[in-house]
Amino acid sequence: EDMSDEQVEQLNRGGHDPVKVFNAYRLAYEDKQKPTVILAFTIKGYGIGSRQADNTTHQVKKLTKENLENFIEKFNLPVDKANLDNPDFLDLSSQKDLNDYLHERRKKLGGYLPIRKVSDEKLKFESSTFEGFDDFIEREQSSTMIFVKLLTKLLRDKKFGERVVPIVPDEARTFGMDALFRQFGIYSSEGQKYEPEDADKVMFYRESESGIMLEEGINEAGAFSAWLALATSYSNNQFPMIPFYIFYSMFGFQRIHDLAWAAGDSRARGFLLGATSGRTTLNGEGLQHQDGHSHILASTIPNCRSYDPAFSYEISTIIQEGIKDMYVQGNDRFYYLTLMNENYQHPKRPKNATSKNIINGAYKFLEAKNPSIRILASGVTLNFAIQAEKLLSKMNVIAEIWSITSFNELYKGAIESDRNNRLEINNSPSHVEECFSNEMTTIAVSEYIRSYPNQIRQWVKGDYIVLGTDGFGRSDTRDKLRDHFEINANHIALNALYSLNMKKEAREFIKSNKIKLDEIAPWLK
Repeated sequence: EDMSDEQVEQLNRGGHDPVKVFNAYRLAYEDKQKPTVILAFTIKGYGIGSRQADNTTHQVKKLTKENLENFIEKFNLPVDKANLDNPDFLDLSSQKDLNDYLHERRKKLGGYLPIRKVSDEKLKFESSTFEGFDDFIEREQSSTMIFVKLLTKLLRDKKFGERVVPIVPDEARTFGMDALFRQFGIYSSEGQKYEPEDADKVMFYRESESGIMLEEGINEAGAFSAWLALATSYSNNQFPMIPFYIFYSMFGFQRIHDLAWAAGDSRARGFLLGATSGRTTLNGEGLQHQDGHSHILASTIPNCRSYDPAFSYEISTIIQEGIKDMYVQGNDRFYYLTLMNENYQHPKRPKNATSKNIINGAYKFLEAKNPSIRILASGVTLNFAIQAEKLLSKMNVIAEIWSITSFNELYKGAIESDRNNRLEINNSPSHVEECFSNEMTTIAVSEYIRSYPNQIRQWVKGDYIVLGTDGFGRSDTRDKLRDHFEINANHIALNALYSLNMKKEAREFIKSNKIKLDEIAPWLK
């Protein structure tokens, strides 16, 4: 209040005052009890004279001649103004003190250019951790429960279990992860400060300063940010961590895709698990929760490998190979798996289900002698394909079945092979071509929109019919939803009959199975 308007106007803004900025950072650094937010009042372009606070477009990359003159005068630079149309770099070799100072500062700051320091540590894990997932599992259970069993074994792994961090938004019980509360605890920097409502239960919410799980509440952006910090720890801290972020698949890429893109940009390594996935498997939840397109969103990130596994051995293989890929071989990418909450039996691993085939995206699940049609299916729809094959066999139609663990990976492999062959870099077929080079009518089905399986159309020999869940989700039973979207066993068999020009048999099939065909397509309703 003792200063004149002119004196106030001469004051520098806080964000440009080095003493104020230093003290703000010093106080923030010294306060170990809570985070500190620093609000710095600055001017965009401060220090460049007439160009500062100039709201010009991003396309403007240079100062004008007038701007340069003002800049030179302001900082008293030894520059010849006569040569401003084509200015050269400022030579400081004659000013030893200044030259030495700049080089010394760059040395203290870590060098002249940003350098990414990456840990070369190769994590080791017990091979026994992944045992038991290749066998026939008679008791029906969801793929989510299969994953939780594997996650529990990973957390107990003596060699690298301490690197594994499960992250969950919301309450975790939906995913059957409450068994982890008692065993491993939910991390809290202050420990348990309340008595949970379920304290009398065996698997209550146990918070602990030594807890392992991160339970973020309904905060997908915060949960993903925690995952991203752990997924880049191998380079930021030279200490590799293995984060598993499990979430409602509809509330993953759709809600935080910009963060997912940042994960790709920052070379994150880790696992994302889209649980309760599938537009018809998460029944009764309506269009808000029913995911039919997360794999399309995942496909937009170049270093994200995405999979829609159906059975136990597929899940264990993808996670095991993913750990080898990221934490042994040191490749900068992350993995996205969709998981279902529907219980069904998991068969024994067939001979064609090699690790290579599963990772590349496809393997022949059911072989047949002289088949007339092949069915490609991913995730829970593989069960529908198995049912459809039995229906078709009753009408003397022989079908072979392929499990498609990833249409995205098949597509990536195909376009890479096409490019390399065209440019004569090498001459080898892609995995999708190796699988489907025989001319045969093909039915492809998934719980996702048709553009997901449609990616590989040009490399599949023969007619290619795609069934999917285009349109909004609906609140109804699984059976009715699958009938509505025309992806169940009956619709797979019906489309097979029509594609083979067996119209008479198709009409009889419609009548005997009481199939109601609507004139309006599902995605138009």
